[in-house]
Amino acid sequence: MKLGTKFVAIFKLILPLFCVSSVYAADGFESVRCGSDIAKALIGKKDSNEKVVVLEKRHADLGLKDLGADEITDHLNLIFWLICGEEYAVLEGESSIRDVLKVPEHSKKSPLFDGMCEMNGKGAKTIVVVAVLNAEGESGDKLPAKTAWKIDEKKGKFVSIPTEGIRCPRDGIVTEDRGR
Repeated sequence: MKLGTKFVAIFKLILPLFCVSSVYAADGFESVRCGSDIAKALIGKKDSNEKVVVLEKRHADLGLKDLGADEITDHLNLIFWLICGEEYAVLEGESSIRDVLKVPEHSKKSPLFDGMCEMNGKGAKTIVVVAVLNAEGESGDKLPAKTAWKIDEKKGKFVSIPTEGIRCPRDGIVTEDRGR
């Protein structure tokens, strides 16, 4: 057997091993780099069925931390992640990352919310939103939204919506202090 033929045979045996290991590690976060456009890097990537602790460990360089999740529909999940020191809301569905929202700064006076909100009071349409609420000086069970995004369940996208008339219950506040 010629040297060139041996090289080709060995190459054919070894190449699949590299391909298998890179496919196994694909989880959506492999293309994320701190300081880059994280949303752009994630959208359209495959999601992972691995345990969260495995993902967090593999991507320790990103400071990856799962902050909680909600099932929006049977085929769409909302997951909050800490990535590179910033918070992101990620919509996953149909085995891929459908949309990513960089979560605005929030605090006790402006808590983060996710859940069902009322629009325009009595008999109002109820919508699924991610929002930053205004808890400053508010004592009721429902708080007005400062910024809000509706989740378009069919398209799997975040859609910015006007906040006028949107009131959300305190029990959907995801910050520890519940805005109190």
